[in-house]
Amino acid sequence: MSTDTPSAPAPDHGEGPESGPAADRRGLVILPTYNEIDSIAGIISAVLARDSRLSVLVVDDASPDGTGALVDSIAAEQRRVHALHREGKSGLGSAYVAGFRWALERDFDLIFEMDADGSHDPRYLSDMIAATAAFDVVVGSRYTAGVNVINWPMSRLLLSYYANKYARFVTGLRLADSTSGFKCFTRPVLEALDLDAVGSTGYTFQIEMNFRAWKKGFRIGEVPIVFTDRAAGQSKMSGAIVREAVWRVWALRLRSLFGRL
Repeated sequence: MSTDTPSAPAPDHGEGPESGPAADRRGLVILPTYNEIDSIAGIISAVLARDSRLSVLVVDDASPDGTGALVDSIAAEQRRVHALHREGKSGLGSAYVAGFRWALERDFDLIFEMDADGSHDPRYLSDMIAATAAFDVVVGSRYTAGVNVINWPMSRLLLSYYANKYARFVTGLRLADSTSGFKCFTRPVLEALDLDAVGSTGYTFQIEMNFRAWKKGFRIGEVPIVFTDRAAGQSKMSGAIVREAVWRVWALRLRSLFGRL
């Protein structure tokens, strides 16, 4: 891979389906939720309005605020909305893996990760779809065109920025934003990866998925996004998530070196 961060052509944020290699691909946007009742309906509506080929799967971890029930009511009226209910809070990584398996059991070609709190703007979905003409994994990057983060405290911004520097140094991944949770996988990537072997539960999950795809020889690129901190609810960041990130990236590198990834 080049020493430069791979990036997609300049985005135009175009409306509606485009022509070209991705024109006939069906996409699934996976939204993990835990107490997101204030934002989930608006996010679902914005995603569906973005492109008629997109469906939504909400993976809800038994949210006590009723998020799951609200999604069920939306799904009852909208055939492109689906809900996957889990018995308890089991972590971001396992929620996405459950969503990946659900998508692979059906005929989806593009599988997206996206936060349900409003921090990821659905308008960038068009850019990501277009970028799959050149890349197998497309990352919505906060750091390819300067620092594009709104409303984060400086401590959180510095943690994120230098965590990406650290991950790049340890793993060799040539990405400006390997921890981004806004991304698109083409179906062959998820079919090729051993999802049972993915061990990260927090935000290190993003690094691990990128690393495993890269080591399989898939092309990973970035498109610039502007990230806006959640307007409602509480962040899921914790000290345990940070500690996992510190050691997990070294474990990934060592497993790769010994052919045990």
